Amino acid sequence: MGRLAPRPLLLALLSLALCRGRVVRVPAGSLVRVVGTELVIPCNVSDYDGPSEQNFDWSFSASGSSFVELASTWEAGFPAQQYRERLQRGDILLRRTANDAVELHIKNVQHPDQGQYKCSTPSTDATMQGNYEDTVQVKVLPDALRVAASPQPSPGPSLREGEPFELRCSASTTSPLHTHLALQWEVRRGPARRSILSLTHEGRFRPGPGYEQRYRSGDVRLDTVGSDGYRLSVSRALSSDQGSYRCIVSEWIGEQGSWQEIQEKAVDVATVVIQPTVLRAAVARNVSVAEGKDLGLACNITTDRADDVRPEVTWSFSRTPDSMLPGSRVLARLDRDSLVHSSPRVALSHMDARSYHLLVRDVSKENAGYYFCHVALWTPGHNRTWHKVAEAVSAPAAVTVTWLEPDYQVYLNASKAPEFSDDLTELECRIVDVKNPEASVRFTVSWYYRANRRSDDVVTSELLAVMNGDWTLKYGERSKQRAREGDFIFSKEHPNTFNFRIQRTTEEDRGNYYCVVSAWTKQRNNSWVKSKDVFSKPINIFWALEDSVLVVKARQPKPFFAAGNTFEMTCKVSSKNIKSPRYSVLITAEKPVGDLSSPNETKYIISLDQDSVVKLENWTDASRVDGVVLEKVQEDEFRYRMYQTQVSDAGLYRCVVTAWSPVRGSLWREAATSLSNPIEIDFQTSGPIFNASVHSDTPSVIRGDLIKLFCIITVEGAALDPDDMAFDVSWFAVHSFGLDKAPVLLSSLDRKGIVNTAQRDWKSSLSLERMSMLEFLLQVHGSEDQDFGNYYCSVTPWVKAPTGSWQKEAEIQSKPIFITVKMDVLNAFKYPLLIGIGLSAAIGLLSCLIGYCSSHWCCKKEVQETRRERRRLMSMEMD
Repeated sequence: MGRLAPRPLLLALLSLALCRGRVVRVPAGSLVRVVGTELVIPCNVSDYDGPSEQNFDWSFSASGSSFVELASTWEAGFPAQQYRERLQRGDILLRRTANDAVELHIKNVQHPDQGQYKCSTPSTDATMQGNYEDTVQVKVLPDALRVAASPQPSPGPSLREGEPFELRCSASTTSPLHTHLALQWEVRRGPARRSILSLTHEGRFRPGPGYEQRYRSGDVRLDTVGSDGYRLSVSRALSSDQGSYRCIVSEWIGEQGSWQEIQEKAVDVATVVIQPTVLRAAVARNVSVAEGKDLGLACNITTDRADDVRPEVTWSFSRTPDSMLPGSRVLARLDRDSLVHSSPRVALSHMDARSYHLLVRDVSKENAGYYFCHVALWTPGHNRTWHKVAEAVSAPAAVTVTWLEPDYQVYLNASKAPEFSDDLTELECRIVDVKNPEASVRFTVSWYYRANRRSDDVVTSELLAVMNGDWTLKYGERSKQRAREGDFIFSKEHPNTFNFRIQRTTEEDRGNYYCVVSAWTKQRNNSWVKSKDVFSKPINIFWALEDSVLVVKARQPKPFFAAGNTFEMTCKVSSKNIKSPRYSVLITAEKPVGDLSSPNETKYIISLDQDSVVKLENWTDASRVDGVVLEKVQEDEFRYRMYQTQVSDAGLYRCVVTAWSPVRGSLWREAATSLSNPIEIDFQTSGPIFNASVHSDTPSVIRGDLIKLFCIITVEGAALDPDDMAFDVSWFAVHSFGLDKAPVLLSSLDRKGIVNTAQRDWKSSLSLERMSMLEFLLQVHGSEDQDFGNYYCSVTPWVKAPTGSWQKEAEIQSKPIFITVKMDVLNAFKYPLLIGIGLSAAIGLLSCLIGYCSSHWCCKKEVQETRRERRRLMSMEMD
């Protein structure tokens, strides 16, 4: 057992990761297998928090006393010599199912493999926590299971649908232990296998998917025959029962309250072929019947079944020869109990054993169509159930209903024909030569328009209006809008006369017009069915017309300009053969040739209608809402301006001019439309060009007022996304009338939005903020005299490169702007003067008071002392 000793290097590495105890588990109790089958023993470790993969050692003992090394997951030399050949062949192998679980597989188990198997995990724990090994007992039994197919009784495996059949197989075992057998019948049809019915090892019957209802009704049964026979009985064969049948037997043994399947065997029993039932239904193919007569149709059935089958016959009707399409309806039905289901006007009778007759009374035009006979054969099953064994549908019987239709002619004339545009047009459609009139017939009209044919063009007719049998009038797409406006009027002024009036005939109305008069017949349910259409000859509405001519020429007064400048384009219009024209103008822009960002896209910018109303079309630049202007210079000349052009404005610009002619009232008619030549805006720049300028609305202020200075940045050249550019802005001032002094930094704002303001020696304060992406505002609050001078801004642009990095551009400076700070003389001297007068008066009063006090007290003492000193000096001199 020296191989079970610790491996120092590997176990030392494992000991670094082990932090808790563990429990090794194999199946409880004993495992039973049959000679020749495969043995699988799982082993796993629980309550373990160690390496990502746990290692396992397997050992075997035939007597239970000493174990022999069998296999290991982490040491190739672990197995004993007697098992190495089986390991190399793959008869014994370890299969890891998880990081902490493994399975031992022994193929083709034999009697010497019976014994105890131990699963262990190596450990270097200082203290044992849990168990590190577990054993399981394996018993190997001889193969005592016998499965065979039994001779099949009649009828043979080939039968017709609805007939019964039985299949048998035998199964027995001579195992020395107490085992149970489980049996399952299975059918294979192509690659698919289905379980029919099984008997479990616990003696329970279990139907397969789809066989539950047939098992409960007794149609499918499983019985035992003798001591070892098992019989599958099917009372009514279905088409789905065709296939190859197998009998699958498994042997089970109970160990300590649980069941183990020790082996399984299967045998092919028979192949069942279900012959389909022959069934055909035939009806007459073409039948004609007069309106008001009775319609009779016979359905003749042909079948090869003579046993107890019951037919179900259904007659259906459809407008189309396909009975499967929607719209088919059932007329009558004879169920398998010989009960007829029909309507009062339809009857279904059984003429003989194979013929069924349909009768439709008092037919009308609604009964014209296709009739079908649908037949199904049913056979009875267990518990009053029925099984459909065959069904067939006849070919359609085409039934036509003839009737006496009215005969009439239609005549169309123009009672008023136009000679010019906007004239009145009136057409009259009359019904003449009416024959076979009936009280149940009414006439309606449909109006059509067809444009004049040019060369070989295919011209289709357009519906203007149609009147249905209930007198409802529906407009076509061409006339819908003009009819709502009252320009198209459809009327019926007499019983046999229909009128169509065009109040203002336009050039688009020129063409051929014709009317179609429809006859409608009243049905029994008071509905109306169209029975006939009669077309009139077309009438041509045409007048001589000279084509309108409209020419638009665009030009650019200043052919060259740079980004940021103003683009100007004028459009000159000239026209012929247009009466009193007024023009509407639309400015369009297209991408230049070679620009693939939006090919063939035309953008509408601004328009001016015939009433001189300006409208922004698709101009979406919010920062330049007032940046485009379209104005009328003269009656035939228009000017378009675009301020502060950008690189994105590059493209081809055109004027789309429409000429309008006045019609009755205050309405206008479109006479002609023309497109000008293109004017191209092209910026030949290799990159963006930045410029800075300073602007102030308060270049001259009074001391104490607010000074506002704007630093405005413009970009020329290639258009940049706002997110792809940033700026460092610094403000400087030269406090002199000239630029002879050094500039003083006032405040700065970097591209990250951080503001730095320099310290100042006077009281006015500064603030710097970004008003927009290209505009920065410097404000001087409480301005003083020292704040006068020249102010300018210095800008360092930063541009985001395609690689994502920011590139620093050259620094640019604006031109200086001079700010003057004036003094308010009145306010400047008012307060000092008042303060001076007040201080002077106070000082004068205080001086008088001090003088008065001094004269009474202080001055007397000083004089006396002085005199005494003088006397002393005099005496000294005399001495």
